[in-house]
Amino acid sequence: MRVFITGATGFIGSAVVCELIDAGHQVVGLARSDKAAASLTVAGAKVHHGALDDLDSLHKGAAAADGVIHLAFKHDFSDYAGAFAADLRAVETMGAALEGSGNPFVITSGTLMLAWSLPPGRLGTEEVAVDAAVPRGASENAAIALAERGVRSSVVRLAPSVHGPGEHGFVPSLIGIARDKGVSAYIGDGSNRWPAVHRLDAARLFRLAVESAPAGSRLHGVGDEGVPFRDIAGIIGRHLNMPVVSISHEEADAHFGWLGAMVSTDNQTSSALTQERLGWRPVQPGLISDLDQGHYFRT
Repeated sequence: MRVFITGATGFIGSAVVCELIDAGHQVVGLARSDKAAASLTVAGAKVHHGALDDLDSLHKGAAAADGVIHLAFKHDFSDYAGAFAADLRAVETMGAALEGSGNPFVITSGTLMLAWSLPPGRLGTEEVAVDAAVPRGASENAAIALAERGVRSSVVRLAPSVHGPGEHGFVPSLIGIARDKGVSAYIGDGSNRWPAVHRLDAARLFRLAVESAPAGSRLHGVGDEGVPFRDIAGIIGRHLNMPVVSISHEEADAHFGWLGAMVSTDNQTSSALTQERLGWRPVQPGLISDLDQGHYFRT
């Protein structure tokens, strides 16, 4: 299968590229710079020059492929509304290129949407649809709707922590905050839960999705259903040799900055239906085991 991938040189995307090539697929990666193009070439992928805002390039890349995996996203915390709008345009553009083909189109979303859509304490499952007003909800719903237009579309909702060597997302941010503040903190009793998935398990899920996910399916990239946040704070404190403390909800924004709202979120999420549908089984270390290996704390 010739698979067109956006976000192909990112932390997750680069693992997806290797996973697909190892499985015998031909990969074409979207590259917006010479550096990205060189990285794709070294990995054994072909290069498609363009960017997320270059809709003509996205359309051509999708139309020439046997399947599409959309991983790119503008992580601009100063203009998230603009980032969500750009993502929706990209999904609509590539979806239009695939319409009537029966080809697979896998897009990326997040399990955090479930925490913002469900009553507190309810387990998030693949059966839960989200409102278009929820962040990335419009893109998710647009992709699911493509199943009625001849596209084998699916959505992979990733856990907020996609971990492994080289991560530069939520967990490294928490470690940086702890180093800056001199304490590793959690909010309240720290019982709120974060799901997590190892990067290599996530990469395998994307391959399985593009190969065989049913049209209109929602899939969960979740290995750990819910790690209590106090456990995350505890292992960070132990490795940094600093106190682990509870702070109030009122102190969260001042302590955690842009991560404040997420740190208190309870997002227990199941991947049982995903595992049943695709035969996917997370086999890599869980979040706590991965943190305990120590590579996150090397400077």
